[in-house]
Amino acid sequence: MNYIRQFIEDLRVEVTDEFDRNFERKGFFDEKWPDTRRVVNRGSLLMRTGALRRSLQSTSQGNSIRFFSSLPYASIQNDGGEITVTTKMKRYFWAMYKKAAGGRKSSNLTGEAEFFKAMALKKVGSRIKIPKRQFIGHHERIDQVVDKVFQQTLNSHEMMVKKQLKP
Repeated sequence: MNYIRQFIEDLRVEVTDEFDRNFERKGFFDEKWPDTRRVVNRGSLLMRTGALRRSLQSTSQGNSIRFFSSLPYASIQNDGGEITVTTKMKRYFWAMYKKAAGGRKSSNLTGEAEFFKAMALKKVGSRIKIPKRQFIGHHERIDQVVDKVFQQTLNSHEMMVKKQLKP
């Protein structure tokens, strides 16, 4: 394996690990994700099921590395933005409300049940703002990883060359 190919592959592995750690940090390196309005003690919003974290993938082709997720909601979470309420969403929120309410009366609802009820009552076509909860992208920490991996690759190849040159 030539040193450029090794560098690209080592870098892909290291940066993938850094992006994965963002889920443990509950933020994009040192930038914490905004809290959710849902009152639930079930961990970070992006870690409720772990599906988004498990969906992170990376490929290297030539001298470039591509990081991505196959989940349809990954980009709206990573970049933030607005989504439009649909009939299907309202059905989902009503189902989640019934599950969270568990037969309780309106005056005795959990924060989660109240959240789902409020979402279910939104009008079709209204907009919901999704705050940016970035987990993939450029950061100064990535530059540091690039430097570290480059130095390690250079050092390992320097040692290989020195071994080959010894009589």
